[in-house]
Amino acid sequence: MFSTLAVVTTVLVGVMVGVEFAVAFVMSRILNALPDDSRQLGHAHGGRMLGALMPVWYIGSLVLVVIWAIAGSDQDGIGLVVTAGGLLMLSVVMSILLLVPINNLNKTWTPENRPADWKEQLHRWERFHYVRVAVIIGAFTLLVSALV
Repeated sequence: MFSTLAVVTTVLVGVMVGVEFAVAFVMSRILNALPDDSRQLGHAHGGRMLGALMPVWYIGSLVLVVIWAIAGSDQDGIGLVVTAGGLLMLSVVMSILLLVPINNLNKTWTPENRPADWKEQLHRWERFHYVRVAVIIGAFTLLVSALV
């Protein structure tokens, strides 16, 4: 049962990393190549869609890592799991403090009501997102390392 928890947790975090990596390095580039109105509408739609899904995914992943750390407190590599949990906690805090406020604005914008600095705000979100992706890649790497 313990190894199933570890594998399921690692896979869940790994898929989350893949989604966030794709947002950072694929979807953003696609959307940013579109004309301004389409670009902004695409970012707003993505913000609404992923903004509803990702909090559950991030917090669920963190909860599973905490359960893993508690259940496996006597296992080899548990320090890696605890450190991964710390990184996932950092990613949640970053999300709440830095990314969600921008996303909450972005998802309500239309070409008619967006602020003059909408592009700068999206660029700021993207920079924060790159850092968050690096943090969750680090967490995922630690979880994989704890499995071997």
